[in-house]
Amino acid sequence: MDMQEKILRLLENDSSYTHEQIATMLDIPVEQVKAAIAEMFEKGIILKYCALIDWEKTEREFVTAQIELRVTPQRGEGFDKVAERIYQYPEVKSVYLMSGGYDLGVTIEGRTMKEVALFVAEKLAPMECVISTKTHFVLKKYKQNGVVFNKPQKDERRVITL
Repeated sequence: MDMQEKILRLLENDSSYTHEQIATMLDIPVEQVKAAIAEMFEKGIILKYCALIDWEKTEREFVTAQIELRVTPQRGEGFDKVAERIYQYPEVKSVYLMSGGYDLGVTIEGRTMKEVALFVAEKLAPMECVISTKTHFVLKKYKQNGVVFNKPQKDERRVITL
């Protein structure tokens, strides 16, 4: 594994690592880490640093839905133009080209189920390239990006018998 991949794996696991921490973990000079990260930003390899939030522990109310779309690809441009049109909406959190029974996987967020349903009915379904939609509402999040949410606490108490 080359140095760039090592740095990327560390940042993917925890983007809060400082340049100094990465340099220590990889036993390389801090300046080498800074230069490598700056170059990866410049090349578009690193796009953004993000925090993983457990929104269930906050007051924020929202609904997440995963939508399967079957679409007709655009002549000469494939699925790219369709995906570009879809990801322009602020409600859309992700868009993926998929293999299997549908073409695009779209994740959206809204304040209510009704708001999400209206977005699908009024924005996605009417697109001339959309053949069909199938909406799945996320009811509970168990794991995301390798992180388990609400991990059950192990009972560390010991049984004492007399």
